[in-house]
Amino acid sequence: MAVSERRGLGRGRWGQRLLLLLLLGGCSGRIHRLALTGEKRADIQLNNFGFYTNGSLEVELSLLRLGLREAEEKSLLVGFSLSRVRSGRIHSYSTRDFQDCPLQKNSSSFLVLFLINTKDLQVQVRKYGEQKKLFIFPGLLPEVPSEPGLPKPQATVPRKVDGGGTAAASKPKSTPAVPQGPSGKDKELVLGLSHLNNSYNFSFHVVIGSQAEEGQYSLNFHNCNNSVPGKEHPFDITVMIREKNPDGFLSAAEMPLFKLYMVMSACFLAAGIFWVSILCRNMYSVFKIHWLMAALAFTKSISLLFHSINYYFINSQGHPIEGLAVMHYITRLLKGALLFITIALIGSGWAFIKCVLSDKEKKVFGIVISMQVLANVAYIVIESREEGASDYVLWKEILFLVDLICCGAILFPVVWSIRHLQDASGTDGKVAVNLAKLKLFRHYYVMVICYVYFTRIIAILLQVAVPFQWQWLYQLLVEGSTLAFFVLTGYKFQPTGDNPYLQLPQEDEEDVQMEQVMTDSGFREGLSKVNKTASRQELL
Repeated sequence: MAVSERRGLGRGRWGQRLLLLLLLGGCSGRIHRLALTGEKRADIQLNNFGFYTNGSLEVELSLLRLGLREAEEKSLLVGFSLSRVRSGRIHSYSTRDFQDCPLQKNSSSFLVLFLINTKDLQVQVRKYGEQKKLFIFPGLLPEVPSEPGLPKPQATVPRKVDGGGTAAASKPKSTPAVPQGPSGKDKELVLGLSHLNNSYNFSFHVVIGSQAEEGQYSLNFHNCNNSVPGKEHPFDITVMIREKNPDGFLSAAEMPLFKLYMVMSACFLAAGIFWVSILCRNMYSVFKIHWLMAALAFTKSISLLFHSINYYFINSQGHPIEGLAVMHYITRLLKGALLFITIALIGSGWAFIKCVLSDKEKKVFGIVISMQVLANVAYIVIESREEGASDYVLWKEILFLVDLICCGAILFPVVWSIRHLQDASGTDGKVAVNLAKLKLFRHYYVMVICYVYFTRIIAILLQVAVPFQWQWLYQLLVEGSTLAFFVLTGYKFQPTGDNPYLQLPQEDEEDVQMEQVMTDSGFREGLSKVNKTASRQELL
């Protein structure tokens, strides 16, 4: 991110603020600008997007330096491929043979190939299959269309640029034979390729002309000269990609997200207000953790609100507003930390059956908080990087791994509390109360498992299975299940006098028995005896 050189990050109080803004500088919403230097990958997944009818894809290759000698350029095969992805899956080349160049195959997985011919200074456009209404044109779309309707495609004459930068039209060259695809009706369009200062550039745009051509499209760049490991040639590439649907810059699967996040923000706000009203009516049974649960609901609502507004500006302008994006990242960080801390505190029984945390539980909290900070940093980096960046996949895998570690870590306090209650249920004289608490803990454990399993596995599988325009159901299920988890947790641990989870022993004899049980079971590790009456008054 070259923008970092402009601001001077070492200037005191502006350092942290500028860091967040610089992280946002690499990403401009649905108008993507990717610049790679010294790249060695043979296949680069640039982007994928869901298009409706009259949607458009614009690609401008402003700089391409291959770093090859003239003798090597004769056999060079470089270009773009446009594919249609089914059910939300992204086309991958990780399993193909290294010697296999996707640009040399008449594969049914490709709709269009853009073959860059550096020798003849032209780009050959090859279409496969029955794409009758998938229109491809040279150049970019005008800012304001002069006339309605779709222009007719027309071939362009390649341009040759001399060393001084003056473009001179060259004679049209003969069009090579067009390989026949599966339908036998493929056509070829030739685009001009400019050459200046040892770099190549050209542009084109694609228009989805009918409902039959709607779908999820994946754009990739290929440099087959780097297909053999150990023989890669570093190259530089700068490309701009602009995707747009008739109603805005959002993909088909993202269009409903503005309204979805706004509605869910209102739902979490209403849940938070209702929870606070319950706390105000039952002040005698309220603990500090109850107010922490209220703070979590309001933080979640604010985070969704900023997320919704962010999508609105992306849809209308093609890029987010930096200030709103920063606020979204901050509230997301707070929400993630509060969520896992609240789950862990409830699972450990803090403020309900004990007032301090053991050494093991403190370690779990340290791991969860640290992992949540790392997960949010990974999320910010992913949002700021383009999909074709070399470290994009790495940060995505880091985010997924850290999230799983956090989900696994918060289960340990619940398991330890269940073990403690099992040991205490038959020895401390409060069998009925402890069995009721044990039942609640087991129910809560199942709730946490279902919440983690559903939001991390089932919802992702659903996203892969549904059609491209319904992939927003993934976000709906995640947010809906989160709201249901919040409501069920509040219902089970609400501050009412008849809640067995909140019923504490009152006699000193039971304190001695409980202390003995906790010591024998190992649950007393790192704990010190406190005055229960004083502690309860402090919590209230």
